[in-house]
Amino acid sequence: MIDKNNKTTKNYPKAIIPFIPDAKFYFSKGVDAFYKRKFDLALKWIKKATEADPDELLYPIQMSVVYTEMEEFHLANQILTELSQHNHEQYPELYYLMANNYAHLGLLKEAEKFASLYLEKDIEGEFRSESEQLLTLLELGLSEEDDDFDFDFEEDEMLIYQETAFYHIQRHDWHEAGKILTEMIKHFPDYLIAKHQYNYALFFVGKQEEAIRLEEELYKQSPESTHSITNLIVFYQETNRRDQAEALIRKLTNVYPIHCETGLRIAITFAYLGYYKEAYRRFLTLPKAKLRNHLDYFRYFSKTAAALNHQNLAEKIWAEGCKKHSELADEPLPWLK
Repeated sequence: MIDKNNKTTKNYPKAIIPFIPDAKFYFSKGVDAFYKRKFDLALKWIKKATEADPDELLYPIQMSVVYTEMEEFHLANQILTELSQHNHEQYPELYYLMANNYAHLGLLKEAEKFASLYLEKDIEGEFRSESEQLLTLLELGLSEEDDDFDFDFEEDEMLIYQETAFYHIQRHDWHEAGKILTEMIKHFPDYLIAKHQYNYALFFVGKQEEAIRLEEELYKQSPESTHSITNLIVFYQETNRRDQAEALIRKLTNVYPIHCETGLRIAITFAYLGYYKEAYRRFLTLPKAKLRNHLDYFRYFSKTAAALNHQNLAEKIWAEGCKKHSELADEPLPWLK
């Protein structure tokens, strides 16, 4: 149109309605990414949906399904366990999903428990057939009288305890780690690593003096044990016994273990005391491919790099860790702690 000053004007709408994505939009994007097997992207979208509508239980349930597909069975069951404590009557399928994850983890008794619970709560439910099939398979696996199976149950059970305790330790879930390790020590009283790990968890749940006493007893029995030395260094440092920590750290100066997990523990211990140059040198020699499941590798390597002003490297290591372990993204940046 032409205004009174002979200038051309355009007829714009009086108001433009902005597009504001809601939880359903985020969730639909997550489901779409899930079916394309882009699991990391699916998690990002579903987490946004959960944040937009925290009361919608479908979103965290679907998040657990994504974790199951990623073979992160512990993470999946962590979500489901929290949901089941408040919504077990409304969503009995939580029990089947938990049973399925426990079966994948090799925790057969737990899997049997929750599969049976699902059938008890929802006998005509959506997963009835799957639950019955799972129970049939579990009965075969749990039966010690079946001659067709030649499993070393004791070795298998130890491995399950180890992996479960490792999962909780890496996530600093000290209470759960302590429970698992207590059971492990009952079944395998001669397995010293479990005792060292138990003492570490015990220290960080607040029972510091008891943890120190138990670890010092183990140290007296085996004064060259890197487990005892590294544990006690951390304990002494945390309880302001720096001189005792310094005395022990010197014992690690010329220790270069074959096993990369032990090497990682020593590198972390040097970083813990602030010996960043020594820690950095050791981190550089560690095989990253074998330590990708160790969240502390990313925490302490990035912190060490930042302390030595290798900020780009620190950010790169942390970004890689967050991509591999999404829960790290919820933690403060290690070099800011």
